[in-house]
Amino acid sequence: MLARDVHDPGIGFVTITRVQVTPDLQHARIHYTTLGDDKARANTAKALGRAAVFLRRQIGSRLRLKRVPELEFLYDESIAGQDRIEQLLNNIRAGGAGGAVSPDTTPDDDDQS
Repeated sequence: MLARDVHDPGIGFVTITRVQVTPDLQHARIHYTTLGDDKARANTAKALGRAAVFLRRQIGSRLRLKRVPELEFLYDESIAGQDRIEQLLNNIRAGGAGGAVSPDTTPDDDDQS
């Protein structure tokens, strides 16, 4: 709804993953992910920073609040971590563990140093 109103070419495909609002509604942390490499991620972060004033104004015009929260956009690293874990699990399932020890093998007791 609001995100479609933002016409900044620096904002690519953005997914809002979580929003944390303080109990007094003074501050909102908006966690997001985006497609692309680190450069695209940096451009998106700058564009979201530029769009924060516009989005805050839109929120203020649509909601009845005494004060509209300050918006802080944070890149959600957890999605990248989940993708990495899934990639590792897929490699293990495919047999490409690259020297990983299988659960059936145990270290030799004779190799103690």
